[in-house]
Parts: sequence; C-alpha cells; structure tokens
Amino acid sequence: MGHGGDVIQELTTDHREVDEMFEQFDDAKTGSPDRKRLVEAITIELVRHSVAEEMHLYPAVREHLEEGDALADKELTDHGRVERLLKDLERQEANDPDFDRMVRELRTEVTAHVDDEENNLFPQLRDHLQQSALDHLGEKAREAKKTAPTRPHPGAPTTPPANKALAPGLGLVDRARDYVTGRGK
Repeated sequence: MGHGGDVIQELTTDHREVDEMFEQFDDAKTGSPDRKRLVEAITIELVRHSVAEEMHLYPAVREHLEEGDALADKELTDHGRVERLLKDLERQEANDPDFDRMVRELRTEVTAHVDDEENNLFPQLRDHLQQSALDHLGEKAREAKKTAPTRPHPGAPTTPPANKALAPGLGLVDRARDYVTGRGK
C-alpha cells in the first residue's frame, strides 16, 4: 500500500496495513515464531502510528472540532489501553498460554479504535478542515513516523509539547535496539 496524501488517507493506509498483518497472524501456525514476528511488526506500526496521531492529529482535533478536547481525550485513552497490551505482549513468546488471547484482545481494541476514527473522527475532520490543512497534517504525520519509537512506552507523554520533545529520542533508542536484536526485519 502506498503512503501519501492527506492525514486521513495516510492514517487509513496504516489501518489497512495493520488489518493485513492481523490476517497474516491468523494464517500463521499457532505457537510459531512467525506469530511473534508478526506481533512485533504490528507493534512497530501501531506505535509509530499512535505517536504521529498524538503529535499532530489530536492537537488539530482539539483546535478545530466542537467537543475536540473530549474526542482527543477518548482517542488517547484508547491508545493507552493498546499500548499497555503491546507492552504485555512484548514479554510473551508465541507459545506462551496467554499469547493468542492477548492478541485477540489487542485486535478487538484496535478494531474498535479504527472504526471510531474512520466513522466518526475522520468525517468530522474532513468537514471542518480545509484540504490544504489536511495535506499539511499528512506530511507532518509521515515525518513523525520516521523518528517515532517502535516499542511501547506506556508512561511516555502523549500530548505536546512533551511528546514532541521526547518521541524522537525514544525512537532513536528503539531503532538501535531493533537493529542489535534484529527485531522488525
């Protein structure tokens, strides 16, 4: 899938990629190393995606949408639940007894969050922001994902300015760890 376009197109592409990875997980043999590798890939994508939303999308939601603070806070709460699940899954192996149950729980959380964004939040953004603003946010989201962390950090700040200052450093450390361990290849 190609990335690009406005923020809604960019984030929707991310959603479809995660859906595809969950499908690949379902097709992989129970307990296999492929399942662990796929959860690591899902984790990398979800963390990068969440950081981009937290840095750029949700501040725009707060600024431009009626009830924007409540909408952004709800999305951040969703991210918190997903991030805690990702952190717990990071410590599991594919043959651990709770691994598949935890992945099902993660998928349920992610699916509900995606449905809410695509059916509620994104249409409101499309109605309230000019195309040039959506395009600019798309570019900002793509840039943020390049330096974003690749591992869950449930205690990290989720709102500007602290998240914008901390995320690139965490991302650098995460990518160094990934390189050394071969994670995400």
